[in-house]
Amino acid sequence: MGYKIVVAGATGNVGREMLNILAERQFPVDEIAVLASRRSIGTEVSFGDKTLKTKDIEGFDFTGWDIALFAIGSEATKKYAPIAAKAGCVVIDNSSLYRYDADVPLIVPEVNADAITGYSKKNIIANPNCSTAQMVVALKPLHDRAKIKRVVVSTYQATSGAGKEGVDELWDQTKAIYNPTDEVPPKKFQKQIAFNVIPHIDVFMEDGSTKEEWKMVVETKKIVDPSIKVTATCVRVPVFVGHAESVNIEFEEFLDEDEARDILREAPGIMVVDKREDGGYVTPIECVGDFATFISRIRQDSTIDNGINLWCVSDNLRKGAALNAVQIAETLGNRVLQKG
Repeated sequence: MGYKIVVAGATGNVGREMLNILAERQFPVDEIAVLASRRSIGTEVSFGDKTLKTKDIEGFDFTGWDIALFAIGSEATKKYAPIAAKAGCVVIDNSSLYRYDADVPLIVPEVNADAITGYSKKNIIANPNCSTAQMVVALKPLHDRAKIKRVVVSTYQATSGAGKEGVDELWDQTKAIYNPTDEVPPKKFQKQIAFNVIPHIDVFMEDGSTKEEWKMVVETKKIVDPSIKVTATCVRVPVFVGHAESVNIEFEEFLDEDEARDILREAPGIMVVDKREDGGYVTPIECVGDFATFISRIRQDSTIDNGINLWCVSDNLRKGAALNAVQIAETLGNRVLQKG
């Protein structure tokens, strides 16, 4: 016996990826509904070898449906998630709306799967920010061994993290550079993204950090350990898909780089590719379409007593969004609902 699944936001990048991953991982689906806004009603989307037509989320009856994967942004989620939850359908939300709600678990299954039982307070589970998700997969097994004191992370985030408009802007601006008569001014991003990097993701906060950076701090504490100190600089780069991160970790006790490498090799959801030779590391373009979070460039930081540096790369539409949401659904099914 399988589940009745709803995918809300099925025409967007993340929604389509959710459908792909549900099919790829053979999630036990008895029935599926694909929802979108009114302007996208009837749009066809793929689910395995099936073609489905989207329905209007407005007025959709969630009664009798088991799990709803939401990829519709915070404003729409604010309206529809409580409706679905009240109808008895567990909402797994990809927006930032519920991440910081004490009554809503924020889950990365490889890291804090046990926390999923807290879903019953509101019938809602939050999916973390894309940049946080891949980092905490790497942090958790190292934290279990040597206890992390502080993390300094710089991100190199793909334009798909800003949605289809971000990808289109990079594409159009890149073409325009080779055809000077076509000028494509910034719309989605604050400055030209083609052949450039922009140290600004989301809005600025009073302390000078951006909200993306704040998210990494708060979410890491909620998912892994509130005692960990985190400082982040988040940068948008001219890449279509795949977030990369340079991570510096300070531990309470010494951790040798070889042991760190061995720990990460054995950790769930991680693939270590770390050869000290030309090309002996993973770049964003190589991780596209993969489920794993890739770790490279593992090395001792000799400037502090107990430090490790590493390079972390993942498909932001997968582990950073759709894959993690489906993994949450799998965890929910295996540990709580147990129908499949």
